[in-house]
Amino acid sequence: MKAIVFSGPGEFSLTDVAEPEPGPREIVVKVEAVGICGTDVHVLDGEFEPTEFPIIPGHETSAVVHRVGSEIDGFAPGDRVSVDPTLTCGECSFCTNGKPNLCEFWNGAGVARDNGSVAEFMVAPVKNVHHLADHVDLGLAALIEPLSCAIRGYDLLPRRMGEHYLIYGAGTMGLMMAQLAPRAGAASVTVVDKNPDRLQVATEVGVETIAESADSVARKGGWDVVIDATGAVPAIEDGLKRVRRGGTFQQFGVAPTDAKATFSPFRVYNDEIHIVGSMAVLNSYARAVEMFSAGVLKAEAMVSHAFSLADYGQALEMFRKGQGRKLQIRPGLDESITLI
Repeated sequence: MKAIVFSGPGEFSLTDVAEPEPGPREIVVKVEAVGICGTDVHVLDGEFEPTEFPIIPGHETSAVVHRVGSEIDGFAPGDRVSVDPTLTCGECSFCTNGKPNLCEFWNGAGVARDNGSVAEFMVAPVKNVHHLADHVDLGLAALIEPLSCAIRGYDLLPRRMGEHYLIYGAGTMGLMMAQLAPRAGAASVTVVDKNPDRLQVATEVGVETIAESADSVARKGGWDVVIDATGAVPAIEDGLKRVRRGGTFQQFGVAPTDAKATFSPFRVYNDEIHIVGSMAVLNSYARAVEMFSAGVLKAEAMVSHAFSLADYGQALEMFRKGQGRKLQIRPGLDESITLI
């Protein structure tokens, strides 16, 4: 089969590799779509510590079942599925105490030690494979993995009715957090991004208040919940200042490992500011499948381009430049297409 292989930091190629064989409790899927994520860039650049090269990237995956292991019931060739890339040991203190997303030996298909889905076929444990409803668009369903991360983020927030949310970043994750906020009880949602094209997408998915700076939409007393979905230090520092007394700041965006942000410890103490991180997925993937099926996202507005395997380099360059909306690889394409 054909696959994109990261052979080392900064090095990748379209390569012929062996098609994976399913173990007794594994499923081989034919990949329909895989989203490009910022983590993929960190992996390629050698900035993601768990990565072991060579590796096939890709962890946001929708697919069709191709082959099933000998001990599997409930799945058959042709079934439409979503694949959870998270792989954990099940034995460390975090796994055995209900926090496998913090597993000491955490592994993620396409980002750590196991191969991912920027390929014609991928293998996954049966427990990581989820059926999709017949009405779900199989290409857009690659958004389910990032949605599962967003749901985990909301699991960690207070979710009180009638609160006001400020979200930094109108990329894929910021747009998802914004679309989930009303379902979590938000009275208002404001999205801030310096990119006017991304703010236009925020409007298309239903965000009523957008701005290139929080100064232009300043709310007296601040916002009850402020979420950083950028990982950018200036946004983080600005966002911490915008939290209302007794409010919550969530660090959702992925910052560089060596990044440092400054804040007022006195204000955190005096105003009882809650600061919470959110790491990947925890018991939220199945819920993401159901919520995506229920139409929680305006998914058609979020994916702008689909690339063939041969055009992976073009897709990566476009992603680095911040162009387009969500970019996907669809291995079945002979030619890349623009969706929006």
